[in-house]
Amino acid sequence: MTAILFYIFATFLLAASLFVVLNRNPIYSVVALVFAFMNLAAMYFLLEAYFIGILQVLVYAGAIMVLFLFVVMLLNVQPDQPRPGLIHFDRWWYGLMGLIFVGLFLVLIGEGARLLLTSPAGEAVQIGGVDSVGEALFTHFLLPFEIASLLLTVALVGTVFLAKRRV
Repeated sequence: MTAILFYIFATFLLAASLFVVLNRNPIYSVVALVFAFMNLAAMYFLLEAYFIGILQVLVYAGAIMVLFLFVVMLLNVQPDQPRPGLIHFDRWWYGLMGLIFVGLFLVLIGEGARLLLTSPAGEAVQIGGVDSVGEALFTHFLLPFEIASLLLTVALVGTVFLAKRRV
């Protein structure tokens, strides 16, 4: 049952991700990205990584996506208009990408079935719990974590500086 749910959520995740990339309306793309993040969180729950699933919902589907939505609405971005000369090329390109997508999906299903049949039973690894995430974050990934926080702080200060109106 878990494998069936995993494939259902994975299919919804890939469809939502394609909708984000291929849609010309930015508001619809943001809403589809929220749907993709929720499906990813459901996949984390299926993998019993509850802490990472909750973080996915709170941080990405909640806070980050609200910021994206506000930025898109404040900038008043209009939907992209298709260029007339590229319509034929777009259809050909989408067809090719669809075939590649279906082929990769079939390969992943076959590989997943092979891994399920050959995986050793009884080895329970606690991945995605508070202990393992905290240990990885504050030991192996401490420097990248601090660099990312510094970059985000500099970006925030730069955004405030650029958005400030000169009087």
